[in-house]
Amino acid sequence: MRKDIHSESYLQTVWRRFCRHRLAAVSLGILMLIVAAALLAPVIAPYDPNAIVGPFASAPSREFWLGTDLIGRDVLSRLLYAIRISLLVGVMATLISSVIGVVLGLIAGYFGGVADMIIMRVTDMVMSFPYILLVLVAAAIFKPGLWNIILILGFVDWPGIARLVRGNVLNLRETNFVKGNIVAGMPLRHILFSEILPNTVAPILVYGTSVLALSILDEAALSFLGQGVQPPTASLGNMLNGAQSLTVLTSQPWLWIPTGTLIVVIVMAINFIGDALRDALDPNGV
Repeated sequence: MRKDIHSESYLQTVWRRFCRHRLAAVSLGILMLIVAAALLAPVIAPYDPNAIVGPFASAPSREFWLGTDLIGRDVLSRLLYAIRISLLVGVMATLISSVIGVVLGLIAGYFGGVADMIIMRVTDMVMSFPYILLVLVAAAIFKPGLWNIILILGFVDWPGIARLVRGNVLNLRETNFVKGNIVAGMPLRHILFSEILPNTVAPILVYGTSVLALSILDEAALSFLGQGVQPPTASLGNMLNGAQSLTVLTSQPWLWIPTGTLIVVIVMAINFIGDALRDALDPNGV
């Protein structure tokens, strides 16, 4: 017997719409497996990621499933720990940029006037710089490291979220339920965070997936160039750093193919999930 869609809760409806996207459902499963492997790295990693445990640049074998790197460290163990670092950078940078963007977007959209003009001009100024150049300059100014990279990415990714939230707030500000709260004398924090913000969460979540994917790619690029997470800490980016050598690219593919493939899989999975979320959270969807 077919379940009546009118009896579904909101979350059940979102999940039903999400599952219509087969690629997104598969991507979610793959991403969950990758995250689980990263979280369980201390348990499932066969070796210490920073310990020299075998011959230099050894090919994959029974003892070392993905071979060893240029100084004899187990590639599989380092890859498991690298996922943790890259996901940490992506998630934390997304959270920081989301908080900054949401707060500034709420202020600009609700109050308008001078506050809106100042915030939007600063937003336009940040967005006018070439993104990757801005990140590289900031990384060069500050000492490379894990938390510096997280802060840099968090502080350059907020303009898009701020503009998105501002646009939604401008529409919601004119609705009857917000005007009713204003007439009723409800506190400003209640209007902003209990009435307006919950109705803006859906587009923020969708946009946040693209920021997450971009942050993971940025960390990989910066670490590959030596401006990101510094050795011996493993990240997906600095594990690719050795692939700058033509010898590695041509005769030692185990040093870069697993890492490169994993970056592509993670970013594609996040993007597929974001696309499905956009459709699932669409209020006009069926």
